[in-house]
Amino acid sequence: MNEPLSRAHLLTEQVLAESSHLDTLDSLAIVELFCREDGRIVPAILAVKSAIAQAIDLIADRLKQGGRLFYVGAGTSGRLGVLDAAECPPTFCSDPEMVQGIIAGGASALVRSVEGAEDSFETGIADLQARGITAKDVVVGISAGGTAPYVHGALSGAREVQAKTIFFACVPFEQVPERWDIEIRPLVGPEILTGSTRLKAGTATKLVLNMLSTGAMVHLGKTWGNLMVDVAVTNIKLRDRGIRILTTLTELDRPEATALLDASGLRVKVALLMHWQGIDAAQAEALLDNCGGRLREALTYAKAESSKSV
Repeated sequence: MNEPLSRAHLLTEQVLAESSHLDTLDSLAIVELFCREDGRIVPAILAVKSAIAQAIDLIADRLKQGGRLFYVGAGTSGRLGVLDAAECPPTFCSDPEMVQGIIAGGASALVRSVEGAEDSFETGIADLQARGITAKDVVVGISAGGTAPYVHGALSGAREVQAKTIFFACVPFEQVPERWDIEIRPLVGPEILTGSTRLKAGTATKLVLNMLSTGAMVHLGKTWGNLMVDVAVTNIKLRDRGIRILTTLTELDRPEATALLDASGLRVKVALLMHWQGIDAAQAEALLDNCGGRLREALTYAKAESSKSV
């Protein structure tokens, strides 16, 4: 890792003039200040939209080939990566191994700060190696200030095995002059509370990770339009969502949709194919498997096969 400027010069460590009297503000003024400053986040993300789109394409390509996505970070950055990874299985019915979050200091760092965990370059490498990183995988290193040795160690370890690397930071290249396969650097500016990158930088991180995982899963065929047809029906709320998706995409009423979902083994995609093609659950499963789980492709294939037999 190249030596950055001193931390005091990093964009994320600079003092925001607008909040220099923060301790004298009343609650309403604090809220208004936050709203003004948070308004800078989306324009900063739009400024790096091409890099985010490239990252989505890269991640989707690796996942289609059987690779995995790893988020690696320390502190708030690590927690946000773990959160996004944890949300993928219930939202997209993805294998928990497909998207994984790694945080410096391990699981205990999710609920309590582990001081010094981010300072070890070697531990970043070792933690990634422990997951069996391969050339098929892609690693997103998340470091708001861009300097966490743990994150750079993980990215270096990924590069050594020819895995793809994506770097997220809220500082410009000249302050942290590192080059990875893709760099996403939304410049949200200094924080209201100086150096507290759980604020604007943390919000920017969450927004970008939302885009990366959702965009990649869309490309993997995990949605139909804006409906999560690969939802994991694992509780009352998600069962209700599955039923509502079926009533939305078919002419079935709720009792009929409920019976169809049960007959499908609680798989919305399977239920839709069963209904649209007049086939049983096993046939629908086989059709989806043949098309890589992509519902539109499976439906197109089924229609083409039906037309051949007419």
